[in-house]
Amino acid sequence: MTLNRYDAAMPSDLNGTQAVIDVAMRAAQPHQLDPGFIYTLVTPGGGVQKVDLTGPEHTGVPARKSGTTLVRDVDSFLAYFDKHGDDNSEVYADVENRTITAVLDAHTAGAARWGGHRLELRLRPTSAWSAWMHADNKLMSQTAFAEFIEDNLVDLVEPTAATMLELAQSFEATTSAEFQSSQRLDSGQRRFSYVEDVQAKAGRKGDIVIPAHLVLALAPFEGTDRYKVTARFKYRLDRQEGALKLAFKIERPEDTLAAAFEDIRTLVDDGIPEHIAVLNGAPSR
Repeated sequence: MTLNRYDAAMPSDLNGTQAVIDVAMRAAQPHQLDPGFIYTLVTPGGGVQKVDLTGPEHTGVPARKSGTTLVRDVDSFLAYFDKHGDDNSEVYADVENRTITAVLDAHTAGAARWGGHRLELRLRPTSAWSAWMHADNKLMSQTAFAEFIEDNLVDLVEPTAATMLELAQSFEATTSAEFQSSQRLDSGQRRFSYVEDVQAKAGRKGDIVIPAHLVLALAPFEGTDRYKVTARFKYRLDRQEGALKLAFKIERPEDTLAAAFEDIRTLVDDGIPEHIAVLNGAPSR
């Protein structure tokens, strides 16, 4: 008698038990397995196979919340936190990077959680703040300085926008003049004296007085209030060419950024549940 592979691999079954098993397995009708469960199946060779149907590809539902959502203002941060946070969520304020991060599924006191569902408030500077910071401490020609002042009059508090507009127009009108001297006044202002050659006729003399300081109202970040910012005038007078260069220097801009961030942190702290503290630092990655 010729043996097939099954007969060769298995000893003869004198009692017919294996034959009964084979007939029963061939007679069993396949049926659909329900998703969301783990099944164990006996294979024809007598082994056990595990079938896991609990994954999202079977259930259509993610196993857990995950990912980091980025928002730009406090209201959006609080709205998302209110929807997804719980009593064990954690909030961190990173002063150095000026970000506020919530770990919505943080560890509980007695059990570990994934810590993979996060919310980050990443502040973005306003266009006005960026404009003044970009021009900070950079000497400009009279024309360039006048154009900058005219483009940013809305941010000026002292001197008034009208006064600074008049000053900008004076700079534009004297671009061909020769500036000969400067004098510091008792008020802290500085007077520049110039001579202008008008159509090869007798020179016209005049003075331009610039303030010692500018007071600005700037919002450092989108969605924040405006803060008082002080800048002092700087200049360079080339006596050989009679050219006047102008600039301003923002005083301690980092202090303004720090104050604005602290106010934002306070708003977040006031908006989340009282038992959740805003921690100083950043969550582990």
